[in-house]
Amino acid sequence: MDNRPIGFLDSGVGGLTVVREVFKQLPNEEVIYIGDSARAPYGSRPKEQVITFTKELVAFLLRKNIKMLVIACNTATAVALDTLKGQLDIPVVGVILPGSRAAIKATQQKQVSIIGTIGTVNSRSYTRAIGLKDDTINIFELACPKFAPLVESGELHSSIAKKIVAETLKPLKSFKHDVLILGCTHYPLLKPIIQNVVGEGVLLIDSGIETVSEVSVLLDYFDLSAAQLRTRQHRLYTTASVKLFKEIADDWLAHADFEVHHVELSDLLSTSN
Repeated sequence: MDNRPIGFLDSGVGGLTVVREVFKQLPNEEVIYIGDSARAPYGSRPKEQVITFTKELVAFLLRKNIKMLVIACNTATAVALDTLKGQLDIPVVGVILPGSRAAIKATQQKQVSIIGTIGTVNSRSYTRAIGLKDDTINIFELACPKFAPLVESGELHSSIAKKIVAETLKPLKSFKHDVLILGCTHYPLLKPIIQNVVGEGVLLIDSGIETVSEVSVLLDYFDLSAAQLRTRQHRLYTTASVKLFKEIADDWLAHADFEVHHVELSDLLSTSN
């Protein structure tokens, strides 16, 4: 048994969609999460800058004595996962491979679409991951740079959100897909609106759900699972407004017991040195 917490990082609130699955699938585990909402979104930033920011978040989490790192951000996974795996002596999990495997398994028509940030789409990480396992699948990728800011601003249920999602996803109408990967952990927070636009005939793949399934396997493999019936202290950190972050967390994480704290960017910079 290993009662140390699992560390999660994201560019903002999107990674809470992964944390929600941890609370469902792995109730004995303790969560330490940091969302960098002050510098969100990461998707439009240069690759080297995303790598720098991600390393700062990792350094912060390592100070919390985490036993495993989950990069709950598709953009950070795309550009920093391989580097971090080579530098850390704890298991590191990203969100792209689990989501890709789920899409390959689910598609009946061999037609898969992917929506994500500009950074994730430009990296073509999903296309490569899927192609390596099944090169007969046709793939259509679409960048949706306005989606993450919508979520970060708390506009999840507004008429503005509905309009932006509908306009952004128009190019998908020309692609006859049966599976759509939500290639940003912010996007499941918009899932009802996205589903309404693409239609019930398209299966939406939430990479967060698939990622936590992989985390569960790795906890068993490395003998890192936490003990049952123990006291847990879930701690969520944000570099921006605690009030807005907590409102979104309360809505998405339902009645889970957690604390929300603010982290100054200057503190992140000091932990990475």
